[in-house]
Amino acid sequence: MTETRPPLRIDIISDVMCPWCIIGYSQLAQALADSGTAHDIHWHPFELNPDMPPEGQNIREHVAEKYGSTPEQSAKSRDQMTALGAELGFEFRYGDDMRMHNTFDAHQLLHWANETGRMHDLKQALFTAHFTNGRNLSDTAVLADIAAEIGLDRAEALAVLEDQRFANDVRTEEKFWVSQGIQGVPAVVFNQRHLVTGAQGVDNYTQILKQLAEMPV
Repeated sequence: MTETRPPLRIDIISDVMCPWCIIGYSQLAQALADSGTAHDIHWHPFELNPDMPPEGQNIREHVAEKYGSTPEQSAKSRDQMTALGAELGFEFRYGDDMRMHNTFDAHQLLHWANETGRMHDLKQALFTAHFTNGRNLSDTAVLADIAAEIGLDRAEALAVLEDQRFANDVRTEEKFWVSQGIQGVPAVVFNQRHLVTGAQGVDNYTQILKQLAEMPV
């Protein structure tokens, strides 16, 4: 008798300000589709810049300040990410006036969306809103608009952000993942046991899925 394998649980710790998070997810999604792997994805919050002020910061200034990158290095990295995104069907539109934003409210909205099973859809919409359309994800009205655009209730989304009802939940979850040793994103945990960090590429993810499929249930 063949033993039925349950869907692969995939926990993804990420921030919607992180370009490698959407690249890594897109690579993983392609590997999952190509291999026909049954799976169940759970997104979790991580803030790359928890102290980012509401007005945000110009991306070029931010990268130079945080990572010490020269303008040439920064431009080369953006070109690389844009090319990788295009191969995976995701459009990066970097511009000189693009800004990094505080994402604590975005994570609260994602937490709320999870209550109706729409977290994954909202996560993708937020990635697109930031990297493709350059929208301000620290603006509560913009966040509520994005929620409405995927069919969620705009007034309720705005209320969630105004009263900060999920602030403690998000902080608690963020602290949990940091306590588990997560210091950067993307971080992917398979079946709550196997941690993979960074954007691994379609081929590597395919190999990882193959190895997981060969493990005892």
